[in-house]
Amino acid sequence: MDKIGFIGTGSMGSILIESLLSAKALSPGHIIISNRTPAKAELLAHRHPGLVVAKNNLELAQTAKILLLCVKPMEYRVMLEQIAPALTAEHLLITITSPIKLEQLEASVPSRVARVVPSITNAAQDGVCLCEFGTRIQGEQRQFIRALFSHISTPIEVTEPFLRITSDLVSCGPAFLSYILQQMIHDAVSETGISEDAATYLTTQMFIGMAELLRKEAFTLPSLQKRVCVPGGVTGEGLIPLQNGIPGLFSEVFRRTHAKFAEDQDMLERSWMKTQKPT
Repeated sequence: MDKIGFIGTGSMGSILIESLLSAKALSPGHIIISNRTPAKAELLAHRHPGLVVAKNNLELAQTAKILLLCVKPMEYRVMLEQIAPALTAEHLLITITSPIKLEQLEASVPSRVARVVPSITNAAQDGVCLCEFGTRIQGEQRQFIRALFSHISTPIEVTEPFLRITSDLVSCGPAFLSYILQQMIHDAVSETGISEDAATYLTTQMFIGMAELLRKEAFTLPSLQKRVCVPGGVTGEGLIPLQNGIPGLFSEVFRRTHAKFAEDQDMLERSWMKTQKPT
């Protein structure tokens, strides 16, 4: 297998590397990494002997033909300028950043480009990743991307109009649900005096068990609710404040994420045009 380069070993970059290694989809010797802060890349290589740390992004692009771009959106222009001398039509660039438009990326490089939006659930070799393919991607590269990420997720192909909402559900969703569960724990403690450790353990185990029921298709979400909520029972009484407070809440969540996404894309567009060399 050709070497795969990871530019950026921050939170999501390191999660992807370690998850792919744990799933044995890749071996350390197949991976070369770089990071804006070299010490972070060296620390990751220390944890996984065999990982190669490139001196800089250009060296990485000269060594690997498959590059995963795991940097923040506003770092893209500088990063692309650094690797530009090495890029060819044979390179495959996979961005994990959602605000970067693939058409914009294709216009800046001679390489094939694709997007894979991961989720923190991929750290458990589970959940979904979202795939979007540029116009130069051929069947072989499409198959490679799907095969690689199937080791740690279920790859789902999406189109640009639905990139934001699918990312909200798959990538942001764990944070949204984590917040809700934390509030459930907090209020259980404050209302009853149960210890935080006990409430946390019980809530966590409930959530894991519920996920297993859904995985095994023993229930759908509506049928699960109906089975637990018997007429005139305690659960139904508890649902009343949720039914009064939650409908419409996620509409506001999604409006805000979409507005921020549009703002980020506009900022990137202006930054891109400002630094574009005249032809």
